[in-house]
Amino acid sequence: MLENLTTETPNPKTANLDLMTPLEFVKMMNDENVQVFQAIEKALLEIAQTIEIVARQFRLGGRLIYAGAGTSGRLGLMDAVECVPTFGVDDNMVIGLIAGGQRAFVKAVEGAEDSKKLCTEDLKGLGFSARDVFIGIAASGRTPYVIGGLEYANALGAETVAIACNYNSEIGKIAKTRIEVDAGSEPLTGSTRLKAGTAQKIILNMISTGAMIQIGKVYKNLMVDVLTTNKKLVDRARRIVMRVTGVDYERADAVLNETNNKVKPAIVMIVNQCDFERAREILKENGEFIRKTIVS
Repeated sequence: MLENLTTETPNPKTANLDLMTPLEFVKMMNDENVQVFQAIEKALLEIAQTIEIVARQFRLGGRLIYAGAGTSGRLGLMDAVECVPTFGVDDNMVIGLIAGGQRAFVKAVEGAEDSKKLCTEDLKGLGFSARDVFIGIAASGRTPYVIGGLEYANALGAETVAIACNYNSEIGKIAKTRIEVDAGSEPLTGSTRLKAGTAQKIILNMISTGAMIQIGKVYKNLMVDVLTTNKKLVDRARRIVMRVTGVDYERADAVLNETNNKVKPAIVMIVNQCDFERAREILKENGEFIRKTIVS
């Protein structure tokens, strides 16, 4: 029942929300958001375990599939989309599913989240397999769309993870790994785009970034597989090469032009004084990890 969920319980500290001044309101919101980080602190072990699971399945050729409804689905889609330019991965490697399809990203599709069958159909459409990881996201922890996806993924023998903002959630009982955070009731009762959404966004950031680090997409704290899809990222690529190798901008630019703006081989070419083909061989021999190819 909804009344038993923390995310649906009225917050006594905000009973007079409509009487607050803008300054009182933002101070209250800031104080409430502190609880999000405190709640996530209690789930760090499960988040770290999820990172290990996702990275392992990536190495086996598997994919990461997020699924949710409403805010939860939108957050999964956002994280999936951002992985492409940040880590230079194919847009099929991290996928976000939202109840009602991508049109639901901007406009609610009535009743979609109440169907377990819809998520199963969406996963079948992706060719979901046991190599993939399914992460179901639901603030309430009881969304039928997510439950249907978890049950289907479990039946195939895939790794499944639940992210909920209530303890003892229904999806947590179904998934093989559960991440449950309780940041307290929302300032605006039931509006899970607030604290619950913030918690989910932080957790997804941790999972996708952590898994990409584990498969060599990061050197030190630099995005060495960045896609240069705009002028800002073209410049960032050159400055990454400069930072790692110590060359000037002109040299970094010249080498990146040889690699079609691929940062990793550019770094290896400069450090190892080799051509593009040999740089690619060196990277392959070292599992695409920059740290293994150079001494710094």
